[in-house]
Amino acid sequence: MAQNQGLLSDGWSRMAHNKRYIVWFYLLNVMLAWFGAGAFNNQVHSMLDHSLRADYLLHGFHLATFIEMLARPEFGPTMASAAPAMHFAFLFFLLTALFVPGVLQGYAATYRLPREEFFRACGRNLWRFVRLLIVAAIVMGVVAGALFGLQGALQKKAAESTNELLRPEVRFAGLLVIFLIMTVLRIWFDLAQADVALGDQPAVRKSIAVSFRHMRRNLGSLFGSYLITTFVAAIVLVVGIFVWIKLVPPASLLGAVLVSQLTLLLLLIPRFWQRGIAVSYYLRDMVEPIPVVPFTPAPVAEPVVREPISPPVIVVPPPEPLGS
Repeated sequence: MAQNQGLLSDGWSRMAHNKRYIVWFYLLNVMLAWFGAGAFNNQVHSMLDHSLRADYLLHGFHLATFIEMLARPEFGPTMASAAPAMHFAFLFFLLTALFVPGVLQGYAATYRLPREEFFRACGRNLWRFVRLLIVAAIVMGVVAGALFGLQGALQKKAAESTNELLRPEVRFAGLLVIFLIMTVLRIWFDLAQADVALGDQPAVRKSIAVSFRHMRRNLGSLFGSYLITTFVAAIVLVVGIFVWIKLVPPASLLGAVLVSQLTLLLLLIPRFWQRGIAVSYYLRDMVEPIPVVPFTPAPVAEPVVREPISPPVIVVPPPEPLGS
């Protein structure tokens, strides 16, 4: 428990000292979402600007009106509005791979990371992170597909039982197991990202292998820390939905925008908190200590004492007598 508290508190401290990263990613998300929804916005305006039924969607949300709007021929194919959203979602994926190394470098620094060092870390690790995210997508996709397939088979078997409560219980248990396993995979690849960015590791496979060993060795403390942050994110989501439903009037467009955007901003905090936990664990347990060579003083030469050399004796002849 003390180890969990150490990771949680240290990760929170690193995240709190670098709050600007959360704001930057939120603004980036909002900007790309605005551009991605532009095509859908244009299609909706072309239909509802001259229709009295627009009031059903302007002062609330009417499901039948929304479905009818999508089904009208003049609305066009839904792919025409969905394609830009997919493109900007992929762009956000690439920008995340670009900027996350700088975020990890800023979390590990003991000072405010200058912009030059931030973007230098981003550029140096871009291709490494792209390769790492591709591997993570493959592993998580295969594992999630297998788990959901197994859950479907178990639900089918449960439906054949006479116990009516067995099927929802199996569904809930299956979703819980899938959530726990996917959290373990997220811990694994978060540690790999920290090793790649902070250890300047060009071989992504080595970071994946080292992170897997550390994740397996310290799964209890890491999983507990990630579970607590996920629980915080769930509380933020539930409170945001409750405030939106109970306190925001259906006709208040401004209130709905403020509550929804504030909820999305607060949901970024647990994710960046998890990044801080991964950096804290990396610096504490994954950095190889530098071997310290003991200092051995050089032997001091003893001074050689020499006898003083007496000056030579100069014999002076006596002076000759005068008159000789």
